[in-house]
Amino acid sequence: MTSFESAPTPQSPVEGRTHLLETRSYKEAESVVDRLSDAGFPVEHVRIVGTGIRSVEQVTGRMTKGKAALAGAASGAWFGLFLGLFFGLFSISGNWFGLLVFGLAIGALWGAVFGYVGHLATGGRRDFSSVRALEAERYIVEVDGGYSLQAREILGH
Repeated sequence: MTSFESAPTPQSPVEGRTHLLETRSYKEAESVVDRLSDAGFPVEHVRIVGTGIRSVEQVTGRMTKGKAALAGAASGAWFGLFLGLFFGLFSISGNWFGLLVFGLAIGALWGAVFGYVGHLATGGRRDFSSVRALEAERYIVEVDGGYSLQAREILGH
């Protein structure tokens, strides 16, 4: 689990920090920190630094007006379901299920309309769907200077 409470900012490095390992794989860097942790090393003195950050966009498929409408309908249905549930819980009529179904249907309808119109408004400039991610070319495992020798002994370096 990651905690951001007392982590030093990248702009204020600790004096005397040393490199333990440099790798192309985050998994390998993570494995090194895990080995240190398993050996009882105070891992709060370790950090993994990604260098050579680049943005990678993976195209996942073609986006058509129909797919845009379908995605909008699904999103709108969830929103409508939430509103229907909200109004149903506070309804005095007792017809909470009807409000739930009505909210779902209206949400799906308007979501489909907005999805279709939104895709139509792009004018064909972006007819694909994609997922974006940040990746690092290399990962460096660093340790605070006073703990360098102990970390190297544990890792056998």
